Amino acid sequence: MRKTGVLNVGGCLLGGDNPVRIQSMCDTDSRNAEQSLAQINELAAAGCEIIRLAAPDMRAAEVLHEIVEASPIPVIADVHFDGRIALKALESGVHGLRINPGNLQSEEMVKAIAYKALDCGAVIRVGANSGSVDAQLLKKYCERFDSPETAMTEALISSVISQCALLEKYGFHNIKVSLKSSSVPVTLDAYKKFSERYDYPLHIGITEAGTLRRGMIKSAVGIGHLLLSGIGDTLRVSLTAPPIEEVRTAVSILESCTLREAMPELVSCPTCGRTEIDLKFLAEEVENFVDALKISVGKLPFRKIAVMGCIVNGPGEARDADWGIAGGREKIAIFRFGELYGSYPEKEGLEIFKKILKEGAESQIDKKI
Repeated sequence: MRKTGVLNVGGCLLGGDNPVRIQSMCDTDSRNAEQSLAQINELAAAGCEIIRLAAPDMRAAEVLHEIVEASPIPVIADVHFDGRIALKALESGVHGLRINPGNLQSEEMVKAIAYKALDCGAVIRVGANSGSVDAQLLKKYCERFDSPETAMTEALISSVISQCALLEKYGFHNIKVSLKSSSVPVTLDAYKKFSERYDYPLHIGITEAGTLRRGMIKSAVGIGHLLLSGIGDTLRVSLTAPPIEEVRTAVSILESCTLREAMPELVSCPTCGRTEIDLKFLAEEVENFVDALKISVGKLPFRKIAVMGCIVNGPGEARDADWGIAGGREKIAIFRFGELYGSYPEKEGLEIFKKILKEGAESQIDKKI
């Protein structure tokens, strides 16, 4: 991984040798503390480590105090245009801000926010998005480069650096940076070029990635590419979907990049003409059951769990699985490291399999006690 500076976001360290941190953003009315906290707790249980809330007005900034006090994870306030809201959010105890210094009222306001954040020990993310880059700045780079994509890349970098410089002018250096585009190639180019020039901790993601299906694909391609290139200290998967889906996708991306231990890895085969069982149902049932177990006990004492469609792809191809099931004609075979454990009717076999996994999880708790 590319080494960056280390930031402390409310006790959650990011950058340097620390793990890549998962973020998401509440879609609740942040003026409703009870509703927001319910969602934060759900997201934290699923693996979210830092949460961001929109602060559109002073009332929302005031309520943040109640949310910060009860939140199990650090809280970031997302503020635009009105610097007074950012100052009130800092007074409410948020652990960080997401601002764009360029759209605040004045340099004096940026100065006040920098001093206040420094005094509070808060972190500021300076974020540039392709949709909000200054038109004159972009025009300048379009005149310099033949490629619109290259022009956007350089405009994103220039925008971020000028904003970081403004904060640093007033002694504030607890900065993380994002350079996002809805274009995967532009995003990759911007982060790669930026990381070659500067060592700010980076918040990565593909902005406006889209609906659940499209957004997951774009995010997996873009974020995964950056992570495998050693770039990224914290990430958000931006989806037009419930925030829980953002967190689940982020966890899966990190696991696929081997930057987060799955414990267990869950594998399942594609269906084919040999499949004589409802494999999709079976795989989803096991996945949901395993996710629920992980939330209740943490990492499970299994490295890999397999759900296979037939005997061909059963114990043979998944012989390295701690536990697995393979479907037959109205039958389920349960196997452990390639050896048959037992064969059962479909419904009975699924329940026995769940019981085996649950007992394994509970035995782990007993050992810790």
